[in-house]
Amino acid sequence: MSLEQTACEDLKAFERRLTEVIACLQPSTTRWRILLAVISVCTAVGAWHWLTDPHTSAVSFTQSLWNHPFFAIASICLVVLFVLGVHKRVIAPSIITARTRIVLGDFNMSCDDTGKLILKPRPTTT
Repeated sequence: MSLEQTACEDLKAFERRLTEVIACLQPSTTRWRILLAVISVCTAVGAWHWLTDPHTSAVSFTQSLWNHPFFAIASICLVVLFVLGVHKRVIAPSIITARTRIVLGDFNMSCDDTGKLILKPRPTTT
């Protein structure tokens, strides 16, 4: 086997593994996005009810939160999700592809969002 054939096989194996890693992250990423969207909507709806309640301005902050447990629980869940790093899990495939593009740039290559390699033309020295 020649050197070019070996290099071609290595690139194909790298591309297969990269697409596999990105494809495996997609279901998990989708679940985290749905969870984040649901908790965000719950927090927004709870905040709307909390802010439009006429008794909110008449009582203390803690008492108003006790009067609106849906908003309080949704807000706590949202904060906990961000502390646990849900924002990184939501964009994990794009982080991997961005870092891969940086490394592949040294070899005059790139990749798309699914992990397929893009070979750029060799620069000509004239």
